[in-house]
Amino acid sequence: MTDTPAALREHHHADVSGGWLRPAVFGAMDGLVTNIALIAGVGGGGVSPRTLVLTGTAGLVAGAISMALGEYTSVRSANEQLAAEVAKERQELERHPEAEARELAEMWMARGLPEHLAVQVAEVVRKDPEQALRVHVQEELGVNLDERPDPWTAALSSFLCFSLGALVPLLPYLFGATSLALALAVGGLGLFLAGAVVARFTDRRWWTGGLRQLLLGAAAAAATYLIGMLIGVQGSFG
Repeated sequence: MTDTPAALREHHHADVSGGWLRPAVFGAMDGLVTNIALIAGVGGGGVSPRTLVLTGTAGLVAGAISMALGEYTSVRSANEQLAAEVAKERQELERHPEAEARELAEMWMARGLPEHLAVQVAEVVRKDPEQALRVHVQEELGVNLDERPDPWTAALSSFLCFSLGALVPLLPYLFGATSLALALAVGGLGLFLAGAVVARFTDRRWWTGGLRQLLLGAAAAAATYLIGMLIGVQGSFG
């Protein structure tokens, strides 16, 4: 098999712009941890399986809506802030094109580009206003205007993935089981698999990613279980 250089392949980097991957990963992890901890806490109080299903379902719906609204608001606010900064930069390019070109050249010179070459390239870029705007935004704000995340995509990804994650610990109850330990074990398996999948997007080993997420979720479940057990015990003496 020929070893084609990465630079010659159209897509040789993962999507790191944050359009859907970040809210999807965060939503799934949050859904898993939130509902596992919620079920553990309520289960620690000694409630019935029916109450656990009701509580978990309410947590799923409320959490998914909250995550979606939060992602939409966050991404839209960030895009609006970026749009305001882009408008400022466009205005500066229209009013002071020479000064902006010099600023661009100085940034490249600071990175080691020879002065004559940096000035030459900046002058070439200045001749195309739209291209100049894109380059200035990239260099000054660190943002690629073609890779801005879509708020609706972020919201939908977060909603669906939170729902799927929150559903996992409820599955044993939905299939007729009544064991809290089984529900937590299934949730733990979901955490491990989710962590392992996320590790595939990084250089981390799949099993270390899975174990890390499992331990974090177990810590949250243990804390809420103890709180639920204490409240349940205290309530029994009330």
